[in-house]
Amino acid sequence: MHRKTFQASRYAVAFALMVITLGWVWAGPDRPTKFTNQGSISNTRHNMTQRVPGLNNATMDPSRNDYGEVCVYCHTPHGSSNVALPLWNRTITSTTYTTYDALNSSTLTQPVTQPGINSLACLSCHDGQTAIDSIINMPGSGRSNPAQATTQDNAFLDTWPGSLGGHGGLDSGGGGVACLSCHSPGNQPAATDFTAFYIGTDLRNDHPIGITFPTNAGPGTEFNEPGTIQGNLRWFDFNGNGRADKQEVRLYDTGDGFEVECGTCHDPHGVPTAGAGSTFIPTFLRISNTGSGLCLTCHNK
Repeated sequence: MHRKTFQASRYAVAFALMVITLGWVWAGPDRPTKFTNQGSISNTRHNMTQRVPGLNNATMDPSRNDYGEVCVYCHTPHGSSNVALPLWNRTITSTTYTTYDALNSSTLTQPVTQPGINSLACLSCHDGQTAIDSIINMPGSGRSNPAQATTQDNAFLDTWPGSLGGHGGLDSGGGGVACLSCHSPGNQPAATDFTAFYIGTDLRNDHPIGITFPTNAGPGTEFNEPGTIQGNLRWFDFNGNGRADKQEVRLYDTGDGFEVECGTCHDPHGVPTAGAGSTFIPTFLRISNTGSGLCLTCHNK
């Protein structure tokens, strides 16, 4: 049997098993997360092993390699990608996004560029173009492919022991079992709905990213001024300690001035609502948007 035919057969069997298993486990209405959203990223949906602590849940294995390590899906201690992100391990492909300015809104007064690196880190999953498990360095020695920094190589990903060849993204990334094959309304089995997390490459219906923050912000304007600047970071120093804490909204300058990026409002590791040990703010927000608190951090309305 040719390798491609064998891979296709293996993929089909794996997908069928996943559908049967998910149909038994998740049939019915949308299910809340089993993660506690407390303590660490291991207890959130950003744990891409999808192993809820205390449970042996292998239902996601046909759609991605389970590396058994939470951090490796984004970070690696050695041989990382040469991008301005902490020891970055994920594939970031060259993608052109449709940005908010394409709407030609008369209220948009600031220039908009393509998303900066502090948005591309998030979009490397959330635009749906790249597999969840597409990384440069897999755990263990001799499992590294520097080309993975910009190009997904499924043959390399297949070298992971026990790989089922899925390598799927939120949408069709990698050509494997896409998350939304099950995690979207109308699909069976009825798994938790992930459509809100699939941003895609058309960013016109999302808060502008890559948009320059007004330089004349402050009293008498429509924007509050983030007063603290250090290098390429500018932030609202709520507690006055001179450090950009994770619960503080910030702007990034990656060459086009200080701009709003995904990381402006979101921290992918989670921010406790009331100190250590408390539940993280939903959707990984830096501060709660109760009463539009997050919006009103920047906007003076």
